[in-house]
Amino acid sequence: MRQREAGRQPASGYENGAGRLWRLARWLPAALFVLGVALELSTPREVTISAPFAAAPLAAAAFLSLWSTVLTGVLSSSATLLFAIFHDNGSLIESEARSLTSVTVSVVAVGVNYVLLRSGSRLASARGVAEAVQLAVLPTPPSHVDDLTLATRYRAAQAEARVGGDFYAAEETSHGVRLLLGDVRGKGTGAVAAVVLLVGVFREAAEQEETLSAVAARLDRALQREGRRQTGSAQLEGFSTAVLVEIPNSSGPGSGSGQDTGRDGGQDGGQDGGEQDDGKVLRIVNRGHPPPILLYQGRTALLEPTMPALPLGMSELGKWPEHVDEVAFPRGAQLLLYTDGLSEARDADGVFYEPAERLDHSYFTHPEELLETVLIDVAAHTGGQAVDDMALLAVAHHTGPQP
Repeated sequence: MRQREAGRQPASGYENGAGRLWRLARWLPAALFVLGVALELSTPREVTISAPFAAAPLAAAAFLSLWSTVLTGVLSSSATLLFAIFHDNGSLIESEARSLTSVTVSVVAVGVNYVLLRSGSRLASARGVAEAVQLAVLPTPPSHVDDLTLATRYRAAQAEARVGGDFYAAEETSHGVRLLLGDVRGKGTGAVAAVVLLVGVFREAAEQEETLSAVAARLDRALQREGRRQTGSAQLEGFSTAVLVEIPNSSGPGSGSGQDTGRDGGQDGGQDGGEQDDGKVLRIVNRGHPPPILLYQGRTALLEPTMPALPLGMSELGKWPEHVDEVAFPRGAQLLLYTDGLSEARDADGVFYEPAERLDHSYFTHPEELLETVLIDVAAHTGGQAVDDMALLAVAHHTGPQP
């Protein structure tokens, strides 16, 4: 197991430039209105300034609620009319034209605001349905298994509210706790069918198969059988990246050396004596998926596979021995599994989100806290505009007994 440590501390807090700009933009309508009043009062009566009053309702349409937009339109139209009657020296026809223009722009702004709010509501509803469907096909993992605590999260993308292929599963077996997290190619009903297949096969194989590599082989064969039933390009494009993890019992069937492991000599992920506390280790099979992140004593390490492998469903392209990496999992450590919706999230400048670097020098008492921090941080990084679904699974090896 190649472990690459992250090297920088995340920025303090979760404020970012996009959030601050949005809050400032909400004051733009009021600023335009005040500017219009100031210009009218500070210029000669022969000079009429109506542009700020016309712009204020349009700015409100983009950044404020419907009623705030209506109020801005009423105030701007009233101000234009009052200045035309009591202040300006222009002709009556010119004053009426300016007032009519202001009222027309205000009505248009209210309509634009309504359409924007309705579109946002529909998108939010579609995203909610996508998340509900996805969660319905994913099993609820156990929250506590001995001295391990698990937590999961699923978030649908804002950009495309269709059901995606991200999935996770966790099973308590006689071999220990076995975890699966992956991402099926594509979206829609085809992706959901593949997710249901993989999760179902995993739950059965996790209990039946002696080794983690055998579980991965079962998943691979199941996806290939399903692919042969498809027609056209779907027959060649049905695959899924995935990472499988086994945390053997401290003593029992899963704690022996029956696995084909690839332990790096002398590597313990920075945990001195980690394997001596109670023998907890992580066994990992990575099939083309982003590497898990190990967090321990304020440091993070990417658990990259020693031997890269193709995604599930593509083994017909080549044969190789299934390689199982092994790393210590001492008390106080946490493991984070995630899909590429997290690691490929970008900010406005196109910079990728680096979860290992962002979490370095951070401490979490519970995996729920870890996942909530990640979701808040990636939302701050992207400005809330995620373009891909995101599945997260975290497991913690606690230092004391859990309820």
